[in-house]
Amino acid sequence: MPVYQRGDVRIRFEETGSGFPLLVTPGGGLNSRVSNWPSAVINAMEAFKSDFRCITMDQRNANGGESVGPVAVDDPWGAFADDQLGLMDHLGIREFSYMGYCIGGCFAGTLMQRAPDRVVAAVFCQTVGHRPEDPTVMYQHSSQNWVPDFMKRRPDVSADTIDKYLHNLYAAQPDFLYSVSRDFIRNCGTPMLVLPDDVPAHPLQTSIDVASLAPNAEITVFPWKEPEELRQRTIDRVRRFLKAQVPMRSAAQ
Repeated sequence: MPVYQRGDVRIRFEETGSGFPLLVTPGGGLNSRVSNWPSAVINAMEAFKSDFRCITMDQRNANGGESVGPVAVDDPWGAFADDQLGLMDHLGIREFSYMGYCIGGCFAGTLMQRAPDRVVAAVFCQTVGHRPEDPTVMYQHSSQNWVPDFMKRRPDVSADTIDKYLHNLYAAQPDFLYSVSRDFIRNCGTPMLVLPDDVPAHPLQTSIDVASLAPNAEITVFPWKEPEELRQRTIDRVRRFLKAQVPMRSAAQ
């Protein structure tokens, strides 16, 4: 599989299709990896390959993936954005759309903040977010589903480092999307489409807040995963939304 290398960071990625670039990251929390696509509620690499150049990646240090790098305690969300933007640079891509599942909602916030002139549109699919009535849900999820296998693979990383890392991911800004503030979303003009969910790690309220605050945001009906006809209409809506945001200069090429 193709690999992008930058210093001590190694990112495994895949591409399919052609057209305007669409970076898609699957769900799975800190285990967001390419092999998760077959079980995704929408397999973006299959659903959109006829319309876009779809690019995906194993996130840094995801168990079961092939991307590795330091545990970025001081700026964990920024490190993920560095990997994602670095991959786009490696591929020679300046402008792109982004669709993030689960933890990808937090990735979307950081990408739009760091590269507002590059991310032309963002789709939030079942975003994670802070749940006030269960404030440690994401910390616990990562502790149970990521930490044990990661520490087996990386005995050089101390438990204290891991604890600080999870704190800075989920408790340093214990509100909303974790990665960016409400004020940022309120003042972010990037077109957004929100596909809500409502499970412990994907609060419905976070999706509603993104759609309510962002000046150029749309939100789908909820629930939208069933029946199949509704899920297919939702996929078509995502496709139409993304096509509508392709810059005219790119669409004309």
